[in-house]
Amino acid sequence: MNYKNNILELIGSTPLVRLNKVNRGLKPLLLAKLESHNPGGSVKDRIGVSMIDRAEKSGDLKPGGTVVEATSGNTGIGLALACAIKGYRSVFVMTDKASQEKVRYLKALGSDVIVVSSATKPDSPDHYVATARRIASETPNAILTNQYANPANPEAHYRTTGPEIWDATDGKITHFVAGMGTGGTISGIGRYLKEKNPDIRIIGADPYGSVFKAYKETGHLMGSSPYLVEGIGQELIPENVHLKYVDEIINVTDRDSFNMARRLGREEGIFCGGSSGTIASAALKAAENLTENDIIVFIICDTGERYLTKFLSDEWMKEKRLLGFERMTLGLINELKLNSGKLRLISVLPETKVSEALEIMERHGLSQLPVIEDGKSIGSVRDSGMMSHLLENRDLLDAPVTSVMDAPLPVVNEAVELARAKQYLKDSPAILVEEYGRIVGIVTRYDVLDIQA
Repeated sequence: MNYKNNILELIGSTPLVRLNKVNRGLKPLLLAKLESHNPGGSVKDRIGVSMIDRAEKSGDLKPGGTVVEATSGNTGIGLALACAIKGYRSVFVMTDKASQEKVRYLKALGSDVIVVSSATKPDSPDHYVATARRIASETPNAILTNQYANPANPEAHYRTTGPEIWDATDGKITHFVAGMGTGGTISGIGRYLKEKNPDIRIIGADPYGSVFKAYKETGHLMGSSPYLVEGIGQELIPENVHLKYVDEIINVTDRDSFNMARRLGREEGIFCGGSSGTIASAALKAAENLTENDIIVFIICDTGERYLTKFLSDEWMKEKRLLGFERMTLGLINELKLNSGKLRLISVLPETKVSEALEIMERHGLSQLPVIEDGKSIGSVRDSGMMSHLLENRDLLDAPVTSVMDAPLPVVNEAVELARAKQYLKDSPAILVEEYGRIVGIVTRYDVLDIQA
């Protein structure tokens, strides 16, 4: 029989997958290391069990003990899996920047979760790391695993992830790209690969607002600024960041990170988090000046299921002003309208009386209505046009709208992008949105202005 003794034995041996679409026009072979295939769904599964094993061997973690950690979520999940199997209690401190999916995942694994403000400074007693340290010190038989300084973090990648990448590429890898947060992934893998071949270039992917790039290039610690990508970047330099193994650091914006992660799902079928988008963006940037002889391996940190209410939500992206308007479609605008509580398409029939049409407009605060018959747009009525007719002939109140209607509104496929749709709106106050032969919505000039606000 072929089976594993527990879930922890499934950690590691994750696959490499070739990119085929988002890298069009680039010469190197780009390979994604799918750490999302670990049982806890992220690269941090490796360090969770590694740090607990080290604490057990040192005698710091005793039976019935409690594991405490400050985490953006994934390290907590990796630790929680190990705690569930080994019988330890787990307590995690997170900031309100972390997605609710991660919080709920940790609670589902039996962990206690404390959420603190992400606005606190590193030297504040309310900072999430300081809070975790205090809880560990006040809790009997508890340890703080401290992923930022625990040598078991980079050691896990030196022992497992690095050799996997080397073996899977037959030692032909020329460039490796990873995010920089605790430093464990890039330091451990970088050390292993450099020992195998010092010419392999190790590249860090870092969000704008983080301190790593400026620190490596100047030796000075600059002030950090807010960014939205979770799990990478820092405001201080953790002990596990060994910059001697890092050749270059590439900064990536939140917008590019999130849009790349969304593209990886839609074009490559790689469903991943925002930090993976950061890393992939840096890998593509590094590939621009390379040749077909180069092989780039980059890390896919985790699964996109943890961010369904964050950057994978069009509403969240719009709220953060990160949704790419140049790629926005009529269907997406209509969907955003409906999700924000606005009314679905309201129309009238050809036989509807003018008085009834005016009452519908007044009730819903509308200035125009499409006239639809058997699912087809045959005309439109506008309050200004109807009023002009009524000034001439009040008896039209009891007439059907066909007696006062204007030309039909344009019917445009939901896949048409905003830039093209604007051309229709120059000559028409609104567009009817068609989906698979059905008229499903209406987009007005005001809707377009509102979506860009």
